[in-house]
Amino acid sequence: MLAKPFHKAKAILETIESYQHQAYFVGGCVRDYLINRPIGDIDIATSATPDELQQIFESIIPVGIEHGTVIVRFEGESYEVTTFRVDGNYSDQRHPDTVTYIDQIDKDLERRDFTINAFAMDKDGKIIDLFHGKSDLKAGIIRTVGNGLERFSEDPLRIIRALRFSSQLGFNIHPETITHMKQVKQEIESLAVERMTKEFTKLFAGEHVQKALDYIINLKIYQYLPIFRDNDQLFVRLPANVKPLLSFSEVLVLFHFLDRSISIAAWSKAWKCSNKQKREALQLTEQIDLFSHEGLSPWLVYQLPRTLYGGFVRLISCLCFGKKVMMKQIMEIDHALPIHTKQEINFSGNDILELYPGCKHGPWIQQLLNSIERQIVTKQLPNKYQAIKEWIKWNPPGIN
Repeated sequence: MLAKPFHKAKAILETIESYQHQAYFVGGCVRDYLINRPIGDIDIATSATPDELQQIFESIIPVGIEHGTVIVRFEGESYEVTTFRVDGNYSDQRHPDTVTYIDQIDKDLERRDFTINAFAMDKDGKIIDLFHGKSDLKAGIIRTVGNGLERFSEDPLRIIRALRFSSQLGFNIHPETITHMKQVKQEIESLAVERMTKEFTKLFAGEHVQKALDYIINLKIYQYLPIFRDNDQLFVRLPANVKPLLSFSEVLVLFHFLDRSISIAAWSKAWKCSNKQKREALQLTEQIDLFSHEGLSPWLVYQLPRTLYGGFVRLISCLCFGKKVMMKQIMEIDHALPIHTKQEINFSGNDILELYPGCKHGPWIQQLLNSIERQIVTKQLPNKYQAIKEWIKWNPPGIN
């Protein structure tokens, strides 16, 4: 009996099989099904080639067709479907130089990274487990499929993936796999930073992140990571029992506070973060600084976007300021705010100009509005037109 997330995707397997090809659910979705974790993306492997898949399905996106992978769009969902294959050499340490399509699942599973990801499951729920992945799941062990030196040399990102799985699953990495990681770890420096950022985002969000951090410190993985390679005490200086951080913006802020001499801009550039990640990190940093001086205030909550409330709470907990913040406290202050945006102020720039008809437009108008905004948020001034007008008369702007 298939789990519910597989029900819709089952029709894809049945369709492929109706054309006399084999098809299976593979990888992490099967692993998560076996250990009752929430199932994310559902990946499919098949003996059908990409060309044959394009003939079978109406909606195909050829995202990685040169490596045998296409996206099948089916009933509003996207499914990654990859042809059974064996890989040639990995000269770029990411993609195989050549791909040979095969018609049996066995050899395809041999190229997988870890035993706990080397499962295949048919449409009836029957599982193929050639590398004792079930035993490793039960024992809580992360172990490479076959020769670990080969797996990690093919793609050194698998070293970071092993760490990420230890964070997400709480599993121990097998001693032999650890040995192979040590022998190949210097190759991490050759990886595209964007790929590492993606993995570390998941690693820091894992429920057992401290386990992964302990591995990073013990194996000295940080010696091959951007910024950390030149600041090798940063991981060691992390607070004890770090809790999960759910965005990479939060990770940047955490390490920025461990060494204020390394700016958010430097972190963002080195780890090739998006403008959104950089902006969020700067916003969190500014409000955490304010919190360290003034505590939790209406002005702090007002300036912090609601989407960052959770990150703010998590970071305050990690950074150990001697003060705790609960989400409930933030929400209570939020609900009590007289305004939530500047647009809600019952006074405009045009209203200001009417009070000073002989004055030209200039920065002084925005500066005055900023002062009014803070007065209203801190409840020192009612958000009423007449009250604001009177306040301005008693607090005239400096007009240049």
